[in-house]
Amino acid sequence: MPQSQIESSNPDRRSQILDAALVCFAKRGFHQASMHDISAEAGISVGLIYRYFENKEAVISAMADRHKKEISEMLESLEILFTAHCCEDAPQVVSAFVVDLYAEASRNPRVADLVRDVLQTAMDGVTELITRAPEAKNATHGLSPIELAELIFAVARGMLMFDVLRPHQMTAAERRERQLEVTRRLWRLLFKPEAELTYA
Repeated sequence: MPQSQIESSNPDRRSQILDAALVCFAKRGFHQASMHDISAEAGISVGLIYRYFENKEAVISAMADRHKKEISEMLESLEILFTAHCCEDAPQVVSAFVVDLYAEASRNPRVADLVRDVLQTAMDGVTELITRAPEAKNATHGLSPIELAELIFAVARGMLMFDVLRPHQMTAAERRERQLEVTRRLWRLLFKPEAELTYA
């Protein structure tokens, strides 16, 4: 059966594999995690995984495509998009995976291309939203939409690093609350009128 037919025949199974891969890559790193690890995490056979994905890079590619689709679906409200990453069920797992993915991108040109593609999609979407959003008229410091988007992404990447290094005793709920707190502060700083910031 062609790959496209396999993927479309059982999207839940495909998502199950991608979710398991995310956990494995976050725990062990891209190089150490094997297809056997992914199969154990997903609770399915390795052979079944190979029916969906040729290798680990194909898994990464599918994860990138899924993330781009999620970005497109979220491009409805600038503030929702800005805080969406704080609503993950397991924020430290996601953070650990992304940090390792960036490291892999520094060594692997194909993974680097995938990461650049996802980041560019997100950056373009956020820049367009800032350009169209009424809140952007209140932006301080005279920054352009692309400069504001770059600042948002720089803070988001820093938050990923902090999340990986935070104590393991923190619960997922505590991590999400901390992320939201920082994100909302930056939101107010960038998009609230200066008069409102004085009383915020």
